Amino acid sequence: MKKSFIIAILLLPGPVLVFVPCIILLFTKENVYPANFFLNLFSKYDSFMWLSLPFFIAGLILIFTTVKLFLTKGEGTPATWNPPKKLIVKGPYKYVRNPMITGALLILIGESLFFGSYPLALWTLLFFIMNVIYFPFFEEKTLEKKFGKKYTDYQNNVPRWLPRLKPWNSNAE
Repeated sequence: MKKSFIIAILLLPGPVLVFVPCIILLFTKENVYPANFFLNLFSKYDSFMWLSLPFFIAGLILIFTTVKLFLTKGEGTPATWNPPKKLIVKGPYKYVRNPMITGALLILIGESLFFGSYPLALWTLLFFIMNVIYFPFFEEKTLEKKFGKKYTDYQNNVPRWLPRLKPWNSNAE
């Protein structure tokens, strides 16, 4: 894997999914599960932990799939300093325009459930709001300039956040 790609992965999702949640958990009094956490995996109090598992799995699958597509099909990274050279409209991008952010949100929801943390849930909401502002006003404008009609066709057919039920087929692939 390219060095710039590894750096992009460490610098972009790392702080959102690991660093900020760790800081939140360290500075909130909800520090979650007791020391005998592994002994109580099947107790009724740990049902949220088990509920978090599908969110983690779905989020990880989305993130790894989109990262692979950036590297193989887009010929770039998710980072602004090494953006993809080609428009990606394969895999999860046929259903939703921002599957990587969707994956990150699913992981954050999973973390909130796993740790039973309201502050983490608030961080998830804040992260979503930041992206709701960022994407239409910045990233999508850049993609329109870079990819032109291919991107506007894609934008008109594939929703930003809630996935389509059927994959979008285009000639841009």
